[in-house]
Amino acid sequence: MTEPAKLYPGVARKYLRMPHVEPGMVVGLFGGSFNPPHEGHQLVTEIAIRRLKLDQLWWIVTPGNPLKDTSGLPPLADRIAWSEAINQDPRVKVTAFEASHDVRFTADTLAIVKRYNPGVRFVWIMGADNLATFHRWQNWRDIALTFPVAIVDRPGSTLSYLSSKMAKTFDYARIDETDVALLPTLPAPAWTFLHGPRSPVSSTAIRNGDNRGVKKG
Repeated sequence: MTEPAKLYPGVARKYLRMPHVEPGMVVGLFGGSFNPPHEGHQLVTEIAIRRLKLDQLWWIVTPGNPLKDTSGLPPLADRIAWSEAINQDPRVKVTAFEASHDVRFTADTLAIVKRYNPGVRFVWIMGADNLATFHRWQNWRDIALTFPVAIVDRPGSTLSYLSSKMAKTFDYARIDETDVALLPTLPAPAWTFLHGPRSPVSSTAIRNGDNRGVKKG
């Protein structure tokens, strides 16, 4: 097998490892292609850190989303650099460890995180704009059964949690937003929907020429 460092030139080895954590820490996991990262990602991050009282939040920069055309995806090293440039909070850890484990599906990623980090309380963080297609993700039920899930509001998606297949399937496991601080302590499945400031910026809009809210260093 070719070493990840050779498959992804320019990516420092530290990004190919999981960030260091200690038992008892509360850590958010926020995955995506970050092509490019923008203020919408930052708002989700800030809301999650504050409301869930996170010790760390990992930006997991994926080698490629299986549900999307990756033929025009910028190099992993570039997307890592952009993610580092836009983040100033030391609690945010940019990582691309998925590349070292040759995984592309979130369910597999979470299984690996759980296996290698006993005693750490993880929460999967997801923007509400992903809810409509969440049931198309590989082994999507396993995601909800691995770690608690915090779904953060995004423009146009406020009501999607009521109609999505994920919300209906795991309706019994939803906790009220007022109890969100308890979410990391609960066994999966457990999830909540977090309201807060929203940004209309999206990676797709930026790629189509709207550069508001993006910083590439």
